[in-house]
Amino acid sequence: MDFDPRTTLLTERTRATKLLVDVERSMLDVSDARDGANTDDEHDPEGSTLAWERGSLGAVRDDARRRVEQVDAALGRLDAGTYGRCAVGGEPIPEARLAAVPWAATCVAHA
Repeated sequence: MDFDPRTTLLTERTRATKLLVDVERSMLDVSDARDGANTDDEHDPEGSTLAWERGSLGAVRDDARRRVEQVDAALGRLDAGTYGRCAVGGEPIPEARLAAVPWAATCVAHA
């Protein structure tokens, strides 16, 4: 491989972990903004905006958590010597796929 998968994965893990911390902080800020406010989302002009923002932040949080899990699994495969092999068929995962998605556990055919 022309790229260093461990460095790439650790960089992505750091990025996703920081995003997770930032999003969770933002979710607290949104929650704090609701404290003492009208909690009737249907009649509060800001209620629907806050609900949408909470939902959007929740989706980003879930994606960041999932990415950390995927990266941790890829690091485990790297340590086990199975990184770069499809978890379904065992064939090599093309280098271009790993360069684009370093945490990929499968080849494109099995994705």
